[in-house]
Parts: sequence; structure tokens; C-alpha cells
Amino acid sequence: MFSLASRVVRPMAAQTARRTIPAAASSRSFATVKEGLTATDAWDKSCYSEIDYTINDDLTVYEAVQKFAAYNIGCLVTVDGTGKITGVISERDYVCKIALLSRSSKDTAVKEISTKSANLITASPGETVSECMAKMLQRDIRHLPLLDDDGHVVGIVSIKDLVKAELKEKEEALRTLSNFALGKGGHFGGE
Repeated sequence: MFSLASRVVRPMAAQTARRTIPAAASSRSFATVKEGLTATDAWDKSCYSEIDYTINDDLTVYEAVQKFAAYNIGCLVTVDGTGKITGVISERDYVCKIALLSRSSKDTAVKEISTKSANLITASPGETVSECMAKMLQRDIRHLPLLDDDGHVVGIVSIKDLVKAELKEKEEALRTLSNFALGKGGHFGGE
């Protein structure tokens, strides 16, 4: 008898509860976990977004190294006289192609040692942080130029920038889920 009564009473109670929910409560939305941070999100927080991250490929490697030191960075996008991307030059290029071979950085042009655009791995600003990280790990590179649909350079991100963005996303997801699990709800925050 109890089983029959509970089958009838519970659905009726649920219907009554649905009808009595205040309008303000039913219009509330829960905070959700933001899905898929993009390369642009990482770029916005990158040290590269604050500086001129390009260098003319006719300049010397010494000038590139000076820029590395001045900005405390490890990579520059190389451009020709018209500003078109020609490749990248990194600290690794300097170490492997200048220092180890006892070449002079003052007598060597950037374009002699840079990674050329034909061999360059790039990303679009809309690609996710995870997609960018996968490209970098697959090719064992630490910097990724961002190109728009027309092939113009719009930024550059480092693996460090991507890891920071990914970590921030995971921390926000954990905070939202913890608040919900603790009964604070997704819409109240953890303060």
C-alpha cells in the first residue's frame, strides 16, 4: 500500500513544487565552467602582448639577443621590410647556430639562422589553448606565432603562457564545482 501511495503522492508533490518556485529563483542561472580558452585568451595575458615581438630579418643576431635580454623573452617573429612574417628566431637558434659554432652574432643576419615561415608551425587566435599546446608538444617548440585569416601576425604565445591559461581555467572549474558541492551553488561564488 505504501508503494502505491508513494507513486501517486511524489509526482503530485513535484508538480506542486514546480508551480510554487518564485519567479526570481527560477530566473537565476548557474555559473558554468568556461569551456575552451583560446590562444587569444593566453595572448592577452602574455608578456608578448605588451611589447614589439618582431624583428627585421636583415638585422643582426646580436640585435635580436639584445631584444631577448631587454624584454626577458626567448623568441621573436622575424619580418621582412614590408612587415610580412618570414619566420621566428629563438634563444635556441642562437645557442645552436651561433654560440656552438663560434660564429659572431654581430656579423650574422637574423635571416641566416631563423626558422623560415615555410617550416613554421603557427596557430590562429581562435584555436584552443589545448590545440596550441598539442602543436607545440608534437613539434617540440616553445613559441607559437598567431596568424589571422590573411596570414598576418597578430601575436605570439609561449608554452608558459598556455600553461598559465590552462591552469587558470582548471582552477576556476575546480572553484565552481567545489562551491556547488559545498552547497554554495554555482551562482553565489566562494567568498
